Amino acid sequence: MRTQIVVGNWKMNNSISESIALAEAVAAGIADIPLNCEAGIAPAFPALGQVASAISRSPLQLAAQNCHFEDNGAYTGEVSTSMLKSAGCSWVILGHSERRQYFGEDNQVVNRKVKKALAAGLKVILCVGETLEERESGVTETIVNTQVREGLQGVDDVSRLVIAYEPVWAIGTGKTASKEQAEEVHASIRATLSELYGSQTAEGIRIQYGGSVKPSNASELFAMPNIDGGLIGGASLKPEDFIAILTACK
Repeated sequence: MRTQIVVGNWKMNNSISESIALAEAVAAGIADIPLNCEAGIAPAFPALGQVASAISRSPLQLAAQNCHFEDNGAYTGEVSTSMLKSAGCSWVILGHSERRQYFGEDNQVVNRKVKKALAAGLKVILCVGETLEERESGVTETIVNTQVREGLQGVDDVSRLVIAYEPVWAIGTGKTASKEQAEEVHASIRATLSELYGSQTAEGIRIQYGGSVKPSNASELFAMPNIDGGLIGGASLKPEDFIAILTACK
């Protein structure tokens, strides 16, 4: 049985003080709730250290939203895996569609980051997903599984890997893939993982859904056989909504 995992991706939101307040509110809200999932939050880089302190006595884990594929050097504006670990991170989100769309990250760049993060001992959430045009063209599974294959090229140990399926057309739009649509892609991803790593390993890899998950639809999404929790955007910025999504885990 796979333990579901829910992580809040705060993106480029909140000052340091606002991030601390949000983290403390979530931690307090789940203090007396038995969680059926792993739970994490991913603040912006400047707030990582302070948020780590704020959640140190809670079950919340700290994630970063990105990292660089080199250990150090003349890479102005970038952040290394060692910096993330020193700030208290145990997770890093890689290959998010916004990184691909706005910052030109292709599958090869994402692959380098995945390998660097895993080698550094971090746990990785690898994001994959199709655009609306790709879905309407009927190439969703081709696009998504190519992102999986190329993102994991040369990766042998996937014990610290989570895949997040996020249809680009459903991120921040209020649109959500139906539970059947999401399950279909999740099952396809698991089949690809089975080809790459064998069925037993593939059955143990968790695949999250992301794309306008909210309290009203979390339970039905998380109840699907191949959906193992969620990568939550906008709803994770509201403590009551994020806590409600956490409690929707099966």
